[in-house]
Amino acid sequence: MFRQYQPQCESFIIEHMKTDLAHDLLHVQRVVKLATQIAESEQAELNVVLPAAWLHDCLSYPKNHALRSLSSLHAADKAIVFLRSIDYPEQYLLAIHHAIAAHSVSGGIKAESLEAKIVQDADRLDALGAIGVARCIQVSSQLQRPLYSESDPFAEQRTLDDQQFTIDHLYTKLLKLAKTMNTNMGKKIALQRTQWMEGYLQQLALEV
Repeated sequence: MFRQYQPQCESFIIEHMKTDLAHDLLHVQRVVKLATQIAESEQAELNVVLPAAWLHDCLSYPKNHALRSLSSLHAADKAIVFLRSIDYPEQYLLAIHHAIAAHSVSGGIKAESLEAKIVQDADRLDALGAIGVARCIQVSSQLQRPLYSESDPFAEQRTLDDQQFTIDHLYTKLLKLAKTMNTNMGKKIALQRTQWMEGYLQQLALEV
């Protein structure tokens, strides 16, 4: 059923998604792809998962914004207003709102439904692996943060500080995401991508 609404959701996200380079249409498309794969494996309600995946970042404050932790909740509110404007079936809206509100790490809202857990997994998976490292660097470049500390690149003698150094963010957040996955497929993909990131850091250590 959702397929008939997909073009409108895509047009909406293109128009309203205005934030950093790591949160663009390509990110949304990857999250939708992952969410679809996981939802099919879990036999979840696609009429909830797909609109939530498409619209999860329809509002996203910058990483250094004072309201950053409210991004997912505000995005959920905005998404529901839009879905009502295109007459999306009311029976799915509450579940969609929860799935969007709960997807973010910084939001701190626990994913209660299977569909919310799937959208959360899909979004977090896109922060891992090769694409995860690339997105991390994109955001840090916009914030003008150096890749690593010149005196102690891997924080062996200092406290990790991802507000100052890009690589520190892998240690403070990204390498820990695999333990937060909800679904079996999410856990499997997260482990593979985390292992790649660990290999990347090992290679980086040889080069700096």
